[in-house]
Amino acid sequence: MFGPVWTILYAAMAVSGWLVWRRKGRTNVRPALVLFGAQLFLNLIWSVVFFGMEAPGLGLVEISVLWVAISLTIVAFMKVSRVAGWLLAPYLAWATFAAFLNAGIFLLN
Repeated sequence: MFGPVWTILYAAMAVSGWLVWRRKGRTNVRPALVLFGAQLFLNLIWSVVFFGMEAPGLGLVEISVLWVAISLTIVAFMKVSRVAGWLLAPYLAWATFAAFLNAGIFLLN
């Protein structure tokens, strides 16, 4: 399940980022793209913390920060392209699901 879901999510994220990036000549998209890059980095770090370090407590803190970063990215993208913002909504939903799973693993261990 995870492979197909992440493939779809990353495709939607790529299209979303591209929709914002292509508007760079008409509006200041730099803050939105910086947020986009930050949430991508946080996404990577969560995998390292949760799976690599096997630290579900720290992973829960990190995924909470990631959730906020995704939300802020959606708000910033909506100002540039509503489609770009909406394309990130499934990603936020998946991050929410992952946060609940992370919390459950933390609480059960």
